[in-house]
Amino acid sequence: MAGHSQFKNIMHRKGRQDAIRSKMFSKLAREITVAAKSGLPDPAANSALRLAIQNAKAQSMPKDNIDRAIKKASGADAENYDAVRYEGYGPGGVAVIVEALTDNRNRTASSVRSTFSKAGGALGETGSVSFSFDHVGEITYKLSAGDADKMMEAAIEAGADDVVTDEDTHVITCAFESLGEVTKALEASLGEAETVKTVWKPQNTVPVDEEKAQSLMKLIDTLEDDDDVQNVYSNFEVSDEVMARLSA
Repeated sequence: MAGHSQFKNIMHRKGRQDAIRSKMFSKLAREITVAAKSGLPDPAANSALRLAIQNAKAQSMPKDNIDRAIKKASGADAENYDAVRYEGYGPGGVAVIVEALTDNRNRTASSVRSTFSKAGGALGETGSVSFSFDHVGEITYKLSAGDADKMMEAAIEAGADDVVTDEDTHVITCAFESLGEVTKALEASLGEAETVKTVWKPQNTVPVDEEKAQSLMKLIDTLEDDDDVQNVYSNFEVSDEVMARLSA
């Protein structure tokens, strides 16, 4: 399992669920507001909004929060957010991609640059590390949607590239450009997905020792605590042995 997912698991084990949930709701609300502002405030006529709401519901975000986020997109005082991607290197030369939605590019860039620097890393130019990742669509279903064979068959028919089933979910990946079409085809055969999103998937992972892992986790933790940051992806890998010690 690559660094980002491992780090998430560690954070949850350390009892930060409430803080994480509050932060997550804020970020989901911002995504809903941006999606609503990009088209009609009706999810039936705005596929981006429909997916944003769907992902928020999958995280048990209250309906009132969702409605407020949609309403926030309209009116003269509606905030304008820009989608920005930052790329850089963390401790040990590990690649890191940061996705943000910001109403102040200078503030966000300064914060992200400072976070990288304090962690012993460096912010690079756009494209400096993303070439080593694949930007793909990721669609998740609960295990109750069907067994592995059923999911594989549905994914192939929908035009997806791969299916991975673990103890919690079925994760289907597809080309970034075909995410909408594949999602629609899967919903026709399997029902509504749990989540639908785009992710940066590392082509190869970089093994790191315990000291580097701790530094990288602190870097990602600080980045994700930034209100403007939506997602953080990295290509580091931690062994099971190190993972067990960090989780203790």
